[in-house]
Amino acid sequence: MKKVIIDVDTGVDDALAILYATQSEQLDILGITTVCGNVPLDQVNINTNRMLKLLGIENKINVYKGASRPLLREPFHEFRVHGEDGIGGALDHIDTVIQENNIFAADFIIEQAEKYKGELTLIMVAPLTNLALALRKEPRLAEWVKDVVIMGGIVQSSGRGNTLPTSEFNIYGDPESAKIVFHSGMDITLVSLDVTRQVMLSEEHINGLKGTKYYEFVKNSTGVYREFSLDLYGVNACALHDPLAVAVALDKSLVKTEKYYVDVETKSDLSYGQTICDFRNLLKKEPNVNICVDVDHERFLERFIEYLKK
Repeated sequence: MKKVIIDVDTGVDDALAILYATQSEQLDILGITTVCGNVPLDQVNINTNRMLKLLGIENKINVYKGASRPLLREPFHEFRVHGEDGIGGALDHIDTVIQENNIFAADFIIEQAEKYKGELTLIMVAPLTNLALALRKEPRLAEWVKDVVIMGGIVQSSGRGNTLPTSEFNIYGDPESAKIVFHSGMDITLVSLDVTRQVMLSEEHINGLKGTKYYEFVKNSTGVYREFSLDLYGVNACALHDPLAVAVALDKSLVKTEKYYVDVETKSDLSYGQTICDFRNLLKKEPNVNICVDVDHERFLERFIEYLKK
């Protein structure tokens, strides 16, 4: 099985990504690293541990606490989409003891990458602070890691961001870290809003899970998210941003990719956190990111529902 570390800021779609990853039964999850993002770090850790307990695997996968704030900016959270606790109150009934690990998330990434040179895939579905810190501490990490799948950015649909008109939340949450990662030389696949907005979990999909183990969780956890989507876009559905990143790590045939030079804006108030793709090679720089230009959304959604019905 493919060896992976999943880096999360557990809100609604992060939780669904963890669910998808574990139910696929195709990944050797070495650990889950957490970072400040959708909600503050302490809440991220609570949500992640509760999710593992819901799955019955709290003693099988360790959680490693990471950065409590971005490199330079103040923390920014997205309670509007994920609710005050980041997960729509769907796991309030689960009591769990928060795992205490002495290993910092960035150090865990370095340790596992060195141990499994050329084998490790990093699935990053949160601001990229932990990975940037790891790269700063151990530059050889870029040679050790097999590939990195990042949920983040918006490249083809500028003006349709979800934080600023030009910016997506995970990159906006720590653009300076994203810039470090993009320029690291790692083999990066960027699963951006351009494709994740094509994979919407609708009421019909959720109702199709009735009678299964995770129906109530999926329905309740996505409630706030779907209300937000309904108000903003007129669609009662939840975009499966993070689960799609997991799916791409499992099977890259789900997306069509093209490689371009991509950089991150870190100075402009108007476009802070924008992922700028040089489609026409005007800057004459070496392509550094595989961007997703299309997705087989029907095949992904069928697979997502199939895994949850297990």
